[in-house]
Amino acid sequence: MPATAAAVTAQTPTPAGTKVTSKVPAAENTLRILRLLASKRGPMAASSIATSLGLPRSSVYHLLAVMEASGFVLHLHEEQRYGLGISAFELSSAYSRQEPLSRLGRPLLASLVDVIGESAHLAVLHGRDVLYIVEERAKNRPSLVTDVGVRLPSHLTASGRAILAALPKSQVRALYPNAAAFTARHEVEGAIMKYSALSSHLDQVRQRGYATEHGEVTPGFGSIAAAVTDHVGWPTAAVAVTFLEDKLPADQWPALAARVQRVADELSVRIHGRPAK
Repeated sequence: MPATAAAVTAQTPTPAGTKVTSKVPAAENTLRILRLLASKRGPMAASSIATSLGLPRSSVYHLLAVMEASGFVLHLHEEQRYGLGISAFELSSAYSRQEPLSRLGRPLLASLVDVIGESAHLAVLHGRDVLYIVEERAKNRPSLVTDVGVRLPSHLTASGRAILAALPKSQVRALYPNAAAFTARHEVEGAIMKYSALSSHLDQVRQRGYATEHGEVTPGFGSIAAAVTDHVGWPTAAVAVTFLEDKLPADQWPALAARVQRVADELSVRIHGRPAK
């Protein structure tokens, strides 16, 4: 590794919020660059990377050269910018294969189910659908359609609404460009079947901090969900609980939502993310 890069002092936040000097600054700054590129919508100029991270330009160029040689960044010569390379994509694919989100989430959901006595699940966004990756079924509770591997329209589910509410509004609009994007499973009063209704509902989710669903998936069943976010605040998944609505009075929903939110926050921390605001 070039001496110039190694000479840069890297500051790493500790849980207490203080700063400590890294003993391997070149490695620390390499990871900082990769994390910065991963948080952006497109490639960045080396000068912008240096400014964003408070690093000398010469050091950034040295580190980018090493990462480019290893395939972790790609230099777009015409644009004079750097983006993530194929090696970074391979890491992402390996992450998916190893299913760390499921592995980290399952024990948290199991503990939640033990406390509340209702079924819980973890879902991720897949196109306009949510894909259920963990289900923890409570004892003596009815079977649900939200089994592992099941996909449901995100606008119908509490899990999907929690995730959509944490996305930029422009992203939600891109997912739901017209009326044809909306489907329904049952005849439900107040069903969300157009973008204006979805947008209004997501504003309510953002305001109260959790999402709900009233019989849109299965008549008689309600759900409460909260988003799991990564280190840049992007919604990675959602934790939800589902229950018979006639068994849980409406005035008890906020207390249950607080429990769900705590589990979502804990999972956000475990994946090196941050709790949803």
